[in-house]
Amino acid sequence: MTHTLRLPTAEGRTEPYTPRPEPAYTVPEGPPRCRVAYAAAHVVSDPYADNTPGAPAVLDWDRTLAFRHELWRWGFGVAEAMDTAQRGMGLDWPTAAELVRRSAAEARSVGGRLVAGVCSDHLTSPEPGLAEVTAAYLEQLAVVEEAGAVPVIMASRALARAATGPDDYLTVYAKVLDQVSGPAVLHWLGEMFDPQLRGYWGSTDLDAASGTVLTLLRAHAERIDGIKVSLLDAERERWLRAQLPAGVRLYTGDDFHYSELVLGDADGHSDALLGVLAAIAPPASQALRALDAGDVPGYRAAMEPTVPLGRLLFTAPTQHYKTGIVFLAWLNGHQPHFGMVNGAQSARSLTHLAELFRRADHAGALLHPELAVRRMRALLEVHGLTN
Repeated sequence: MTHTLRLPTAEGRTEPYTPRPEPAYTVPEGPPRCRVAYAAAHVVSDPYADNTPGAPAVLDWDRTLAFRHELWRWGFGVAEAMDTAQRGMGLDWPTAAELVRRSAAEARSVGGRLVAGVCSDHLTSPEPGLAEVTAAYLEQLAVVEEAGAVPVIMASRALARAATGPDDYLTVYAKVLDQVSGPAVLHWLGEMFDPQLRGYWGSTDLDAASGTVLTLLRAHAERIDGIKVSLLDAERERWLRAQLPAGVRLYTGDDFHYSELVLGDADGHSDALLGVLAAIAPPASQALRALDAGDVPGYRAAMEPTVPLGRLLFTAPTQHYKTGIVFLAWLNGHQPHFGMVNGAQSARSLTHLAELFRRADHAGALLHPELAVRRMRALLEVHGLTN
């Protein structure tokens, strides 16, 4: 079978495309030494279940957990039950709690690193009070810590509704951090990832919001491992990184500028907690090994070609990046279908997916081109485009 296929373009035509030969990567002996790097992992839906919008999530547990092992194999830690796993977009808390428990057991079996999301998304009240939000956070914190995972205190839609200003955020987070058993990770998720988080930290002014975040970090530094910043604003991240208390990491969540932020400069670098790493694990692993060896050109050669892919994956509406992550996992053989919980596979257009195919190939992220072509050809045929 020829590897050439005709892919649709945004101009309403098709063009021939032939992927590059299968890339060659070497699995690392362990995690990178130069940076702490977590890949936020997606979930694999059960293709026989009713995973339509609004239905409870039903997962293919074997393949969901196998993908975590794939990330550990490439040297990454796993960030579990976060927005990449469709928290707030189809993954309900009971299923997320079971996911954390199962992933933690798998992590222990291989010595893999694991952090997991703690939020308040199981609240049902449309107008929760601060006490309710705090209690919800603590309920989920207990589950995550009992499982043995490091908690990531996620941004809360309920808190965004309940808070009347910065002091309310500081109060709730202080009560949650007071209960963590070890250093936790905080998460500042921008409104481009979730419009319901607009004005988080009590202000739509990023300078004011940053001031509130720094007040929190400085007051509780001994209980905070780091903060994941997902604002897609490299300059804001560099500035914030320079203000952090000693010992507190900046985990970049910037899926546009991660290559330069992780590399860093004379003023420092960011560590990583990124959804894009799940889509580019082999080339990103190669890049970090080069950085371990002090080989900056080697790092750039492996990591920079992935950036156009990341920019397209996370293009607006950014919250639908999960569709592209699952699409690439399907192309690469990590799952047998392109279905998602909440029916989210429909959130991106065919031309968007076709361009993801091209950019993944250029990034060295199509691991088995023959399989990828076969699956892409089948998807095109479903849409009436014969190849």
